[in-house]
Amino acid sequence: MKNSQYLKTSALFFLLAFIMNSCSSSSSITGEDDDVVVDDTFNPTTTTYDITPILTYFDNVDGVSYSVTGNNVTFTSKGTPNHTSPYWDTSNPLYEAYNGTNSNWRKNPNSIGEQNLTFTMTLNPKEATNKSATPMGPIGLSRNGVVFFNQYAAGGADLTNEINSFDQWLGHPAGTLYHYHIEPTYLTTQFSKSGFLGLLADGFPVYGPEENGSTLTSSDLDDYHGHTSATADFPKGIYHYHITADAPYLNGNGFFGTAGTITR
Repeated sequence: MKNSQYLKTSALFFLLAFIMNSCSSSSSITGEDDDVVVDDTFNPTTTTYDITPILTYFDNVDGVSYSVTGNNVTFTSKGTPNHTSPYWDTSNPLYEAYNGTNSNWRKNPNSIGEQNLTFTMTLNPKEATNKSATPMGPIGLSRNGVVFFNQYAAGGADLTNEINSFDQWLGHPAGTLYHYHIEPTYLTTQFSKSGFLGLLADGFPVYGPEENGSTLTSSDLDDYHGHTSATADFPKGIYHYHITADAPYLNGNGFFGTAGTITR
């Protein structure tokens, strides 16, 4: 009788062990609707994301189009803002004299013109093992087709003086290429201070200066000016950049992921 009870207990133990092992043997956590594919080692360099759900933010944006080929998306953009600026030609309906709050504002000698910009980036960004510095000039694309520029002025200087030429929406042109270095207030006014603002060339998204009701500063972010947390678009979490009111504003020591290509 004792041996029979022992055999039943042993059989139950091994059955439970087999079930538990079967449930935990998967090498990754995935799901049809998941935004995140997480390796079971939770190594950040092997965490891969899918940014396909946010491509629709670029639908029906004048001057912007995109196409998907394999694991990459290619954007083309005319690079012109959909808002007013004193840098438009005075005959343009969007011309508006400067009416911002900077008492030191001065217009630079450039003006807005159409571009032929192409950005190709991965749909599945992940942390780069060898991170690269962001180049001078374009480093990403905002959701209205205007480019994001590196956080430094020409020659690598900070933006202290250049800020004085930013228009009422905090952008300005270099040559004829209009761009944002800091918070694009037209977009944060339209889509909120915590809204999705665009993508850097490594495929990671850029959000506004607020998160969960709090205003972020650079001290809340890593060396690349981002962090990993849930967003409205990625409730399971994603690495993303934030624009802040303090330097370096948009990007820090380089791209967190591997940058794609930008041509103009």
